Amino acid sequence: VAPAGPLPDGLAELRGRGVDVVPHGVRLSLGGAEPVDRARVAHLAGVAAALDAPLVSEHIAFVRAGGLEAGHLLPLPRSREAVAAVVANVRRTQAELPVPLALEPIAALFDWPDDELDEADFLTEILDATDALLLLDIANVHANARNRGGDPAALLDRLPLERIAYVHVAGGAEHGGFYHDTHTDPVPEAVLDLVRELCARRRPPALLLERDGHYPPAAELRGELDALAAASGHPVVT
Repeated sequence: VAPAGPLPDGLAELRGRGVDVVPHGVRLSLGGAEPVDRARVAHLAGVAAALDAPLVSEHIAFVRAGGLEAGHLLPLPRSREAVAAVVANVRRTQAELPVPLALEPIAALFDWPDDELDEADFLTEILDATDALLLLDIANVHANARNRGGDPAALLDRLPLERIAYVHVAGGAEHGGFYHDTHTDPVPEAVLDLVRELCARRRPPALLLERDGHYPPAAELRGELDALAAASGHPVVT
């Protein structure tokens, strides 16, 4: 989406029907040691204004260092130094945005050594220091528990669920002994179970099914949406 000029036809149609559209960033590198690129922040702010978006979202991750682009969302060491870097960049970003910012913890295949904080404390410190919202990807919670260990339900018990803006739900697949958050596979039952666990604690305002490719027939996609609605206690879509 370009901040200036007309919206693409699909987005214009959604806005015309009263559907909220939330810009979702992937390249701010909020966890980088360097300050966020002001031009990227300005672009995100312009897109939010063009869409009349209720909020924008980005990831707690870094994607560049020393001028090199990773092309991937990379995990941060769970250290107080990393917390300080994220907090500084989030505040820089919030100062330029016309709407609130929600932060999404990513799916990762590894942890850095010598963490000073566990996942719940790391996220909570960032959210408390910035007053940002939480974009909880429940599929990421499942992926991290499978790949890095830990009890996903116990993590839900310790996260500030009252800060959730909305929830991502996605499918994945096992490859080479790891669970990959593909966004191109059906949502597994284990992820729907975590949706139920989450909603038993606090039902979020909205859930979004992420599907980035290998789209199934419409009937299958509607069935997946209805399964998500049933797991969360929201009205079925179809």
